[in-house]
Amino acid sequence: MKIKRFETGQRMSRIVKHNGTIYLCGQVCKDATQGIQEQTSTMLEKVDELLEQAGSDKEHILTATIYIKDMKYFGEMNTVWESWLPEGHAPARACVEASMARDALLVEISVIAAEK
Repeated sequence: MKIKRFETGQRMSRIVKHNGTIYLCGQVCKDATQGIQEQTSTMLEKVDELLEQAGSDKEHILTATIYIKDMKYFGEMNTVWESWLPEGHAPARACVEASMARDALLVEISVIAAEK
């Protein structure tokens, strides 16, 4: 099957589709001046938008890798994550502490999902 790439630049594509699987590039918040809960919320809004564009939704997420600047934010980030995720649709997930591309960023997510 053909690989489809969306919003492709020199460095990356925002979405890649292959054999019914959707790969999103790492997503960060819309406003890095906000705290962890707002950053997590707007990051997940971007995931929703990209999944819709690709023909999927959060109920079809297979795996998520969350990168968090400091594990002291883990509980607050999870509060937003758990309220966003539909009950019974939890993906395989990893959460790791990591350095961010910009100092103000507190959280980033990488998602793989199935098409609807």
